[in-house]
Amino acid sequence: MHLTGDDTPAARRLAGYLAGPAREAAAVYILGDLFDVWVGDDVSFEAHQGTLDALAALSAARVPLYFQRGNRDFAVGTRFFAHTGARPLADPVVHRIAGQPVLLAHGDIFCSDDLAHQKFRRRYTNAIWRARMLRMPAGLRRMIARKARARSQASKQRKAADIMDVNIDTVTRWAQDTETFRIVHGHVHKPADHRHANVHRHVLADWRPDQAEILTLSRSTIRRRALDDDGRFLDESGRENDSSDSSANERE
Repeated sequence: MHLTGDDTPAARRLAGYLAGPAREAAAVYILGDLFDVWVGDDVSFEAHQGTLDALAALSAARVPLYFQRGNRDFAVGTRFFAHTGARPLADPVVHRIAGQPVLLAHGDIFCSDDLAHQKFRRRYTNAIWRARMLRMPAGLRRMIARKARARSQASKQRKAADIMDVNIDTVTRWAQDTETFRIVHGHVHKPADHRHANVHRHVLADWRPDQAEILTLSRSTIRRRALDDDGRFLDESGRENDSSDSSANERE
């Protein structure tokens, strides 16, 4: 979602969704990069207080809420989890959803051809490295975050597009090692439903000013559900993808 503050279309949609359709869910999962940047619980709370309160209200309504750190919000800490009631998820992790095991990941772990990002990932997923970063003064952390974003943007201009996408062999290996046949992840901003042999992979959509989409899993269907400006389902019937996935979106 890459939220930059509470006064944005994405934040308003999310708040509406959490207060509306999400209340009917068996559980809600957020797989990282909820925030465009989170430089620490001591600094970033104020800009996102409304979103945090909306998450807390969902938890108070007894809907289980799970949060997985992404490369943009790896600094989310104990205050965030205490306030929102969200339960932290390892990355990647297998959860049983709608009666079947699903491999959930932020997604960058599958982009194994992007060696520079994998080096950064090894750092930000290290609890000791995160703690060391969070001991820095707030102003220094803000400056480091700004410079990191600038370097990231410049780096994307130089990299080949396929390097920043998932490596299919890496995806398949994770599926085999975890004995799962369904994977859900984000990060790459290429929403689609793929099939690699007997593995079904669903890539979450990135939220944009004029559109937002969530993925719902049930025992019989997987649906991509668009949200209107108020966070309600735009089409109550949804756009359904059955367990065999849409051949138009199949890859490999």
